[in-house]
Amino acid sequence: MPERRKFALELAKAMGAETLRFFDRPDLAVERKKDGSPVTQADRGAEKLARELIAKTFPTDAILGEEFADKEGTSGWTWILDPIDGTKSFVAGVPLYSNLVGVLKEDEPQIGVIWLPALGRGVWAAKGEGAWEVVGSDVREARVSKVDKLENALFLTTDPRDFDRVGREGAWRELVAKARLTRTWGDAYGYYLVATGRAEVMVDPYFEIWDAAPLLTVLEEAGGAFCDWSGRATIAGREGAGTNAALKGAVAEILARYPKTKKPE
Repeated sequence: MPERRKFALELAKAMGAETLRFFDRPDLAVERKKDGSPVTQADRGAEKLARELIAKTFPTDAILGEEFADKEGTSGWTWILDPIDGTKSFVAGVPLYSNLVGVLKEDEPQIGVIWLPALGRGVWAAKGEGAWEVVGSDVREARVSKVDKLENALFLTTDPRDFDRVGREGAWRELVAKARLTRTWGDAYGYYLVATGRAEVMVDPYFEIWDAAPLLTVLEEAGGAFCDWSGRATIAGREGAGTNAALKGAVAEILARYPKTKKPE
C-alpha cells in the first residue's frame, strides 16, 4: 500500500492540473449525458490521463471511473476515479470542485484523496495511517471537530432539491431545523470540510460509487464517520452521510426515519 498511497495523491493532483487548463474558460464546451448531468472535455481528459498513469505504474490493477468503461485487473487492487466531482460548479467557474481517487483492496477501501485544484488544497488518507490535509506545500493532520450537539453544528448538502427527488424531503427539513447553520457547500468539498473540522455534517440523498470512493477512508482516518442512510459504513450504498464522531448517532437516527421512496429522475 505505501507505493499506491503516495501515487494516489500524485494522481489526484495530475487530474487537477489537467482540469485547471479548462477551468473558468468562456469557450468551455458542455455536453449532456443520458441522465442529464453535464460533462466536459476536462472530465474526459482528466480521467483518460489518470487511467494512462495507473496502467503504466500498476498495470494489473483494475480501474472504475465515471466517464469510461471499467478495466478489469488481477492484483486485487481497484482504483475508482471521479475526474471532476462537482462538474456543475466547474462549469459555472466556482472553485469548489474536486478530483477524487479511491483505492480498494479486495473491495475494501484503503486509500482516499479529495483534491481541490482551484484552491490548491485537499485531504489524503490511508487505512490505519491517518488523514492529512495538504495546503500548498504544507501538510498537517486532518481531524474532525469535537462539536457534540447538532444544535451547534454546521450542516452541509449538495442540492436541497435532491432530498425531494428521492422522497426524503423530511430529512432535509429536520436537519435544517436542528442544526445551527446550513449551507450548500456540497459535493466532495463538503466532506473535505467535515474531515478537516470546519463543518460537522454532510449529507447526500443519492450519488454514485465514484462520488463516494474516497470518503469512508478519509473520514474514518480523520476521526469521523461515513455511512449510508441505514448507518452502514460503506461506499456502495448510493447515498451517504459524513459526520464527526460525536454526531454520528444523532444524524444516523434522523436519516433512518426517511427511507428512499422514489428513484431520482
